[in-house]
Amino acid sequence: MSETYRAIRLERVAPSFREGSEIVELPLAAPGPGEIRVRNLHCGVNGIFDTQIARNAVDYVKIALPTFTGVEAIGTVEAVGEGVSDFAVGDAAVTVRFTGGYREANTGPASQFVKAPAATREYLALASTGVSALVALERIGELKRGETVAISAAAGGLGHLLVQLAVLMGARVIGVAGGRAKCDFVASLGAERVIDYKSEDVGAVLAAEYPGGLDVAVDTVSGAIFDAFLANLANHGRLVVGGAASDLEGKPEIVTGPRIAHAIYYKGASVRGFMNGLLTPHWADARERLFDLYAQGRIKVRFDDQPNIGIEGVFGAVERLLSGRSMGKVVVDLAGQDD
Repeated sequence: MSETYRAIRLERVAPSFREGSEIVELPLAAPGPGEIRVRNLHCGVNGIFDTQIARNAVDYVKIALPTFTGVEAIGTVEAVGEGVSDFAVGDAAVTVRFTGGYREANTGPASQFVKAPAATREYLALASTGVSALVALERIGELKRGETVAISAAAGGLGHLLVQLAVLMGARVIGVAGGRAKCDFVASLGAERVIDYKSEDVGAVLAAEYPGGLDVAVDTVSGAIFDAFLANLANHGRLVVGGAASDLEGKPEIVTGPRIAHAIYYKGASVRGFMNGLLTPHWADARERLFDLYAQGRIKVRFDDQPNIGIEGVFGAVERLLSGRSMGKVVVDLAGQDD
């Protein structure tokens, strides 16, 4: 077994994650009291977050360079420190803590890891992105059976799980995606209507086909899609903001128009920010229910088709996600092959 491992470390503020980062080789640390060491097999990619971290543009994360990178990874426990009883060698362990993702091995407090049924890409996606999807729908969107919900970027890693969960919750689901292949995929997940934003006017479709409005909308894109969702909220509708991918360059569009109060007051509607890191008390319950749904075959995880192999593959995976061409969850197979 190698006595060293490799990780990606952000060395400098830069326009892109690739430009700011280096792969470094580090000694493999033995776990101390209360710690475990995990050999990571897969990591999930959050390209927008990674890019903004490289630019030091994430307000809620204060970085001191150099810093390790990546948020989510899953692997197997290969060593256990004194006093640890929740993990044994060979257990599958997942972490969703910043700096724990883009590394071949991770030694840290056992409390920073969660046991998973198996060290697969599926359980990694469910423990990270799946938890975000379920908590966003239930805790922020407060989605109820029979309600109508619209979801942007519906073919993405988060979006395709939001669609499936909303269907399971008994909602009428409208997905928004770009291009025939992505729209067909979203329809296959159970969405009753998929709007191709590349060839259809999202706002016009919603107004014409859903005159009763949207009870819930989940948007991670911003821009024109946010505007369309806001304009088509039902009375007491809830617009959940989970991101603003169209503002990646750090120059949000300046909009001249009526204040948002005029769009929500007379409907009793609301616009709600979703920040998963503020909802940690709900993670364990959400994770347990997601694992059960997956075991029962009631939810599936789709992975993007581009293979991303080894720690070197993280850079291409980040760029793939930013390109807008990915469909499903983007992951890197750190051990050199996928499942």
